[in-house]
Amino acid sequence: MKKLILIAALTASPAFAAGGPFFSLSNTNFIVAIAFVLFVAILLKAKVPAKLGGLLDARAVAIKAELDEARSLREEAKTILASYERKQKEVQEQSERIVANAKEEAMAAAAQAKEDLKVSIARRVAAAEERIASAQAGAVREVREKAVEIAVSVAGEVLAKQMTADVAAASIDDAIAQVEAKMH
Repeated sequence: MKKLILIAALTASPAFAAGGPFFSLSNTNFIVAIAFVLFVAILLKAKVPAKLGGLLDARAVAIKAELDEARSLREEAKTILASYERKQKEVQEQSERIVANAKEEAMAAAAQAKEDLKVSIARRVAAAEERIASAQAGAVREVREKAVEIAVSVAGEVLAKQMTADVAAASIDDAIAQVEAKMH
C-alpha cells in the first residue's frame, strides 16, 4: 500500500506538469528550484541553522538543568522522608516507653492503694474492737453498779427488818466511834 501511494505521488508531482526545457524561466519547476536555492542561501546567510541549533542547545541545557534540579529535589525529598520516618520511629518508641512507664506506675499505685486500704481496714478494725471493749467494760461496770445498788437496797431492807431500836442505837454508836478513830 505504501508503494502504491509513493508511485501515485511521484507521477502526480508538479515536475511532470511543466512542459519544455528545464533551464528556462518559463518552466515553473526551474523557477521553484531557483527560489528554493535562494531561500536556503538566505537562511544560511542569516545563520538560521546556527540560531536554531543554539536555541535547541539552550533548550537542551535548560531541560538538563531542570532534570538535575528534579534529581536534587528528589534526593532532598528522600532525605527528608528518611528523617521523618526516623523521627516517627523515635516518637513511636518514646510513646511505647511512656505507655510502659504509665503501666508500671499504675501497678505501683494499685499496690500502694491495696496497702493503704489494708492499713485503713486494720486501723478501723482496731478502733471498732476498742469501742467494743470500751462498751463491754461500760456494760460490766453498769452491771456491777446495778448489782451493788440492788445488794445495798436488799441489805438495807434486810437490815431494816432485822433492826430493832437497841441494835440501831448500838450501830450508830459504833459508826461514831469509827469516825472518831479515823479522824484522830
